[in-house]
Amino acid sequence: MNYFPIVLMGLVFLISCSNTEEKAVDLSLTSSTKTPELFAKDLVSTGLYERDIAIHPSGEEIIYTLGDYKQNKRCLLVIRKQEERWASPEVLNISGRYQDIEPFFAQGGQRLFFASNRPLHQDSAAADYNIWYSDREGDHWGIPVPLNENINTPGDEFYPSVARNGNLYFTATKAEGIGREDIYLAQLVNGEYQLPQVLDSTINTKYYEFNAYVSPDEDLLIFSAYGRPDDLGGGDLYLARKEGGAWMPAQNMGPGINSDKLDYCPFVDVARNTFYFTSERMTISDTLRIGNIATLHQLANAPGNGLGDIYRVVFKGM
Repeated sequence: MNYFPIVLMGLVFLISCSNTEEKAVDLSLTSSTKTPELFAKDLVSTGLYERDIAIHPSGEEIIYTLGDYKQNKRCLLVIRKQEERWASPEVLNISGRYQDIEPFFAQGGQRLFFASNRPLHQDSAAADYNIWYSDREGDHWGIPVPLNENINTPGDEFYPSVARNGNLYFTATKAEGIGREDIYLAQLVNGEYQLPQVLDSTINTKYYEFNAYVSPDEDLLIFSAYGRPDDLGGGDLYLARKEGGAWMPAQNMGPGINSDKLDYCPFVDVARNTFYFTSERMTISDTLRIGNIATLHQLANAPGNGLGDIYRVVFKGM
Protein backbone atom coordinates (compact mmCIF):
# COMPACT_ATOMS: atom_id res chain seq x y z
CA MET A 1 0.00 0.00 0.00
CA ASN A 2 1.32 3.46 -0.93
CA TYR A 3 1.25 5.62 2.21
CA PHE A 4 2.61 8.74 0.52
CA PRO A 5 -0.81 10.22 -0.46
CA ILE A 6 -2.08 9.65 3.08
CA VAL A 7 0.98 11.30 4.62
CA LEU A 8 0.70 14.18 2.15
CA MET A 9 -2.97 14.70 2.99
CA GLY A 10 -2.07 14.71 6.68
CA LEU A 11 0.57 17.37 6.12
CA VAL A 12 -1.87 19.48 4.13
CA PHE A 13 -4.39 19.17 6.96
CA LEU A 14 -1.81 20.18 9.57
CA ILE A 15 -0.65 23.14 7.51
CA SER A 16 -4.26 24.18 6.95
CA CYS A 17 -4.95 24.02 10.69
CA SER A 18 -1.76 25.94 11.38
CA ASN A 19 -2.76 28.69 8.94
CA THR A 20 -6.18 28.87 10.53
CA GLU A 21 -4.56 29.33 13.92
CA GLU A 22 -2.30 32.07 12.55
CA LYS A 23 -5.34 34.05 11.44
CA ALA A 24 -6.57 34.42 15.01
CA VAL A 25 -5.75 37.94 16.17
CA ASP A 26 -4.89 39.04 19.70
CA LEU A 27 -6.69 42.36 19.89
CA SER A 28 -8.32 44.19 22.79
CA LEU A 29 -10.50 47.28 22.70
CA THR A 30 -10.87 47.55 26.46
CA SER A 31 -7.33 48.26 27.59
CA SER A 32 -5.68 51.62 27.05
CA THR A 33 -3.31 54.03 28.76
CA LYS A 34 -3.39 57.62 29.99
CA THR A 35 -0.83 58.60 27.36
CA PRO A 36 -1.20 57.85 23.64
CA GLU A 37 -0.10 54.36 22.59
CA LEU A 38 0.13 52.70 19.19
CA PHE A 39 -3.03 50.75 18.52
CA ALA A 40 -2.54 47.10 17.57
CA LYS A 41 1.14 47.50 16.68
CA ASP A 42 2.21 45.44 13.65
CA LEU A 43 -1.41 44.45 12.99
CA VAL A 44 -3.31 47.71 12.45
CA SER A 45 -0.45 50.18 12.90
CA THR A 46 2.29 49.01 10.52
CA GLY A 47 4.98 50.46 8.29
CA LEU A 48 2.32 51.51 5.77
CA TYR A 49 -0.02 54.48 6.22
CA GLU A 50 -3.02 53.86 8.49
CA ARG A 51 -5.68 56.41 9.40
CA ASP A 52 -9.43 56.94 9.97
CA ILE A 53 -10.60 54.25 12.37
CA ALA A 54 -14.25 53.43 13.11
CA ILE A 55 -15.38 50.89 15.70
CA HIS A 56 -18.82 49.31 15.60
CA PRO A 57 -20.92 50.06 18.73
CA SER A 58 -20.90 46.34 19.56
CA GLY A 59 -17.10 46.33 19.63
CA GLU A 60 -17.04 43.41 17.19
CA GLU A 61 -16.02 45.17 13.98
CA ILE A 62 -13.25 47.63 13.15
CA ILE A 63 -12.92 49.49 9.86
CA TYR A 64 -9.97 51.71 9.01
CA THR A 65 -8.06 53.12 6.05
CA LEU A 66 -4.84 51.59 4.79
CA GLY A 67 -2.67 53.35 2.24
CA ASP A 68 0.68 52.83 0.58
CA TYR A 69 3.71 54.88 1.59
CA LYS A 70 2.54 58.02 -0.23
CA GLN A 71 -1.21 57.35 -0.02
CA ASN A 72 -1.48 56.99 -3.78
CA LYS A 73 -3.54 53.86 -3.17
CA ARG A 74 -5.95 53.63 -0.24
CA CYS A 75 -8.78 51.33 0.73
CA LEU A 76 -10.96 50.36 3.67
CA LEU A 77 -9.98 47.34 5.74
CA VAL A 78 -12.18 45.43 8.16
CA ILE A 79 -11.39 43.26 11.19
CA ARG A 80 -14.28 41.21 12.55
CA LYS A 81 -14.72 39.38 15.81
CA GLN A 82 -16.32 35.97 15.48
CA GLU A 83 -16.91 33.56 18.36
CA GLU A 84 -14.74 35.65 20.69
CA ARG A 85 -11.83 35.66 18.21
CA TRP A 86 -10.66 38.37 15.87
CA ALA A 87 -9.98 37.51 12.23
CA SER A 88 -7.10 39.06 10.28
CA PRO A 89 -7.67 42.36 8.46
CA GLU A 90 -9.12 42.12 4.96
CA VAL A 91 -10.26 44.56 2.30
CA LEU A 92 -13.88 45.58 2.84
CA ASN A 93 -16.13 44.06 0.20
CA ILE A 94 -17.14 47.47 -1.21
CA SER A 95 -13.59 48.82 -1.33
CA GLY A 96 -10.36 48.25 -3.24
CA ARG A 97 -11.03 49.85 -6.62
CA TYR A 98 -11.26 53.52 -5.74
CA GLN A 99 -9.75 55.75 -3.07
CA ASP A 100 -12.04 54.97 -0.14
CA ILE A 101 -11.25 56.65 3.18
CA GLU A 102 -12.72 57.94 6.45
CA PRO A 103 -15.35 55.39 7.59
CA PHE A 104 -18.03 56.19 10.17
CA PHE A 105 -20.69 53.86 11.61
CA ALA A 106 -24.22 55.24 11.96
CA GLN A 107 -27.71 53.95 12.73
CA GLY A 108 -26.47 51.57 15.38
CA GLY A 109 -23.80 50.23 13.08
CA GLN A 110 -26.20 49.32 10.26
CA ARG A 111 -24.99 52.13 7.97
CA LEU A 112 -21.42 53.00 7.02
CA PHE A 113 -20.54 56.49 5.80
CA PHE A 114 -17.23 57.13 4.04
CA ALA A 115 -15.51 59.45 1.57
CA SER A 116 -14.50 58.24 -1.88
CA ASN A 117 -13.36 59.46 -5.27
CA ARG A 118 -15.51 56.85 -7.04
CA PRO A 119 -17.47 58.46 -9.90
CA LEU A 120 -20.83 60.03 -9.12
CA HIS A 121 -23.74 58.87 -11.26
CA GLN A 122 -21.39 56.90 -13.53
CA ASP A 123 -19.54 60.10 -14.49
CA SER A 124 -16.07 58.70 -15.05
CA ALA A 125 -14.65 62.19 -15.59
CA ALA A 126 -15.38 63.22 -12.01
CA ALA A 127 -12.45 62.52 -9.69
CA ASP A 128 -13.30 64.60 -6.63
CA TYR A 129 -14.09 63.15 -3.23
CA ASN A 130 -17.73 62.81 -2.18
CA ILE A 131 -19.58 61.32 0.76
CA TRP A 132 -21.22 57.93 0.34
CA TYR A 133 -23.00 55.42 2.52
CA SER A 134 -23.58 51.69 2.45
CA ASP A 135 -26.14 49.68 4.39
CA ARG A 136 -25.33 46.36 6.00
CA GLU A 137 -26.59 43.26 4.23
CA GLY A 138 -25.88 40.30 6.46
CA ASP A 139 -22.13 40.07 6.96
CA HIS A 140 -21.40 42.32 3.97
CA TRP A 141 -22.11 45.87 2.88
CA GLY A 142 -24.50 46.84 0.10
CA ILE A 143 -23.88 48.90 -3.03
CA PRO A 144 -22.66 52.38 -1.96
CA VAL A 145 -25.04 55.32 -2.45
CA PRO A 146 -23.90 58.97 -2.74
CA LEU A 147 -25.48 61.65 -0.59
CA ASN A 148 -27.64 64.22 -2.34
CA GLU A 149 -26.42 67.26 -4.26
CA ASN A 150 -26.85 69.48 -1.22
CA ILE A 151 -23.82 67.66 0.16
CA ASN A 152 -21.85 66.36 -2.82
CA THR A 153 -20.65 69.08 -5.16
CA PRO A 154 -17.98 69.41 -7.88
CA GLY A 155 -15.57 70.15 -5.03
CA ASP A 156 -14.26 67.74 -2.39
CA GLU A 157 -16.27 66.61 0.63
CA PHE A 158 -14.45 64.69 3.34
CA TYR A 159 -14.68 63.01 6.74
CA PRO A 160 -18.36 62.33 7.45
CA SER A 161 -19.40 62.14 11.10
CA VAL A 162 -23.02 61.62 12.08
CA ALA A 163 -24.82 62.36 15.35
CA ARG A 164 -27.56 60.09 16.68
CA ASN A 165 -30.23 62.41 15.19
CA GLY A 166 -28.68 62.01 11.74
CA ASN A 167 -27.06 65.45 11.52
CA LEU A 168 -23.93 65.29 9.38
CA TYR A 169 -20.62 67.05 10.01
CA PHE A 170 -18.03 67.07 7.23
CA THR A 171 -15.08 68.96 5.75
CA ALA A 172 -15.16 71.07 2.60
CA THR A 173 -13.74 74.17 0.95
CA LYS A 174 -16.47 76.51 -0.27
CA ALA A 175 -16.69 80.13 -1.42
CA GLU A 176 -18.91 81.01 1.55
CA GLY A 177 -16.48 79.42 4.00
CA ILE A 178 -14.46 81.14 6.68
CA GLY A 179 -11.03 79.66 6.01
CA ARG A 180 -9.06 77.57 3.58
CA GLU A 181 -10.84 74.44 4.73
CA ASP A 182 -13.86 74.40 7.02
CA ILE A 183 -16.19 72.15 8.97
CA TYR A 184 -19.83 72.14 7.89
CA LEU A 185 -23.09 70.91 9.38
CA ALA A 186 -25.95 69.51 7.30
CA GLN A 187 -29.15 68.83 9.20
CA LEU A 188 -31.26 65.78 8.42
CA VAL A 189 -34.91 66.79 7.92
CA ASN A 190 -37.53 64.21 6.92
CA GLY A 191 -34.80 61.88 5.72
CA GLU A 192 -33.09 64.45 3.48
CA TYR A 193 -29.92 66.41 4.12
CA GLN A 194 -30.45 70.15 3.91
CA LEU A 195 -27.98 72.68 2.53
CA PRO A 196 -24.90 72.63 4.77
CA GLN A 197 -23.99 75.55 6.99
CA VAL A 198 -20.43 76.46 7.86
CA LEU A 199 -19.79 76.37 11.61
CA ASP A 200 -19.05 79.77 13.10
CA SER A 201 -15.79 81.24 14.36
CA THR A 202 -15.88 79.24 17.60
CA ILE A 203 -14.85 76.31 15.37
CA ASN A 204 -13.66 77.62 12.01
CA THR A 205 -10.95 80.24 11.47
CA LYS A 206 -9.09 81.71 8.50
CA TYR A 207 -6.77 78.69 8.67
CA TYR A 208 -7.48 74.99 8.07
CA GLU A 209 -10.13 73.17 10.11
CA PHE A 210 -10.92 69.62 9.07
CA ASN A 211 -11.81 66.05 10.05
CA ALA A 212 -14.40 66.61 12.78
CA TYR A 213 -15.81 63.88 15.01
CA VAL A 214 -19.18 64.64 16.59
CA SER A 215 -20.46 62.78 19.66
CA PRO A 216 -23.74 60.83 19.42
CA ASP A 217 -25.57 63.50 21.44
CA GLU A 218 -24.05 66.26 19.27
CA ASP A 219 -22.60 68.00 22.31
CA LEU A 220 -18.90 67.39 21.71
CA LEU A 221 -16.80 68.12 18.63
CA ILE A 222 -13.17 67.07 18.12
CA PHE A 223 -11.37 68.19 14.97
CA SER A 224 -7.99 69.02 13.51
CA ALA A 225 -6.67 72.44 12.64
CA TYR A 226 -3.50 73.67 11.01
CA GLY A 227 -1.96 77.14 11.10
CA ARG A 228 -3.41 78.45 14.35
CA PRO A 229 -1.07 80.39 16.64
CA ASP A 230 -1.21 77.66 19.31
CA ASP A 231 -0.50 74.83 16.83
CA LEU A 232 2.29 72.61 18.20
CA GLY A 233 3.45 71.50 14.77
CA GLY A 234 1.99 70.03 11.62
CA GLY A 235 -1.64 70.22 12.76
CA ASP A 236 -3.32 69.64 16.12
CA LEU A 237 -6.47 68.17 17.59
CA TYR A 238 -8.98 70.57 19.17
CA LEU A 239 -12.05 69.99 21.35
CA ALA A 240 -15.24 72.04 21.60
CA ARG A 241 -18.35 71.58 23.74
CA LYS A 242 -21.89 72.71 23.09
CA GLU A 243 -23.63 74.75 25.77
CA GLY A 244 -27.09 76.25 25.44
CA GLY A 245 -27.32 75.02 21.87
CA ALA A 246 -24.12 76.79 20.74
CA TRP A 247 -20.55 75.60 20.32
CA MET A 248 -18.08 77.06 22.77
CA PRO A 249 -14.64 78.15 21.49
CA ALA A 250 -12.48 75.15 20.65
CA GLN A 251 -9.45 74.41 22.79
CA ASN A 252 -6.18 72.77 21.78
CA MET A 253 -6.06 69.28 23.36
CA GLY A 254 -2.49 70.00 24.45
CA PRO A 255 0.88 68.23 24.35
CA GLY A 256 -0.52 65.21 26.16
CA ILE A 257 -2.31 64.37 22.90
CA ASN A 258 -0.73 66.49 20.19
CA SER A 259 2.81 66.26 18.85
CA ASP A 260 4.98 68.43 16.62
CA LYS A 261 3.72 66.41 13.63
CA LEU A 262 0.27 66.08 12.06
CA ASP A 263 -2.36 64.74 14.49
CA TYR A 264 -5.81 64.23 13.01
CA CYS A 265 -8.70 61.82 12.23
CA PRO A 266 -10.28 61.75 15.72
CA PHE A 267 -12.75 59.08 16.83
CA VAL A 268 -14.20 58.25 20.24
CA ASP A 269 -15.25 54.69 21.05
CA VAL A 270 -17.93 55.85 23.48
CA ALA A 271 -18.84 52.38 24.78
CA ARG A 272 -15.25 51.74 25.88
CA ASN A 273 -14.29 55.36 26.66
CA THR A 274 -11.29 55.33 24.34
CA PHE A 275 -10.06 58.11 22.09
CA TYR A 276 -8.41 57.18 18.79
CA PHE A 277 -6.56 59.41 16.35
CA THR A 278 -4.01 59.29 13.55
CA SER A 279 -0.54 60.75 13.95
CA GLU A 280 2.57 61.13 11.84
CA ARG A 281 4.78 61.37 14.92
CA MET A 282 8.04 59.43 14.98
CA THR A 283 8.47 56.83 17.72
CA ILE A 284 11.64 55.30 16.25
CA SER A 285 14.73 56.85 17.84
CA ASP A 286 16.49 59.33 15.57
CA THR A 287 19.79 58.64 17.37
CA LEU A 288 19.82 54.95 16.53
CA ARG A 289 22.93 54.01 14.54
CA ILE A 290 22.35 52.23 11.24
CA GLY A 291 24.88 49.44 11.11
CA ASN A 292 23.65 47.71 7.98
CA ILE A 293 21.10 47.92 5.19
CA ALA A 294 18.84 45.34 6.79
CA THR A 295 18.43 47.56 9.85
CA LEU A 296 17.45 50.51 7.68
CA HIS A 297 14.89 48.40 5.85
CA GLN A 298 13.50 47.18 9.15
CA LEU A 299 13.13 50.68 10.57
CA ALA A 300 11.67 52.07 7.35
CA ASN A 301 8.94 49.44 7.39
CA ALA A 302 8.09 49.57 11.08
CA PRO A 303 5.27 51.45 12.83
CA GLY A 304 6.41 54.79 14.18
CA ASN A 305 8.35 55.54 10.99
CA GLY A 306 6.66 58.93 10.52
CA LEU A 307 3.88 57.73 8.25
CA GLY A 308 0.35 57.57 9.59
CA ASP A 309 -0.29 55.30 12.57
CA ILE A 310 -3.37 54.94 14.74
CA TYR A 311 -3.02 55.84 18.42
CA ARG A 312 -5.39 55.52 21.35
CA VAL A 313 -5.68 56.84 24.86
CA VAL A 314 -8.22 56.78 27.70
CA PHE A 315 -10.72 59.51 26.91
CA LYS A 316 -11.38 62.18 29.55
CA GLY A 317 -13.46 64.59 27.51
CA MET A 318 -17.00 63.21 27.61
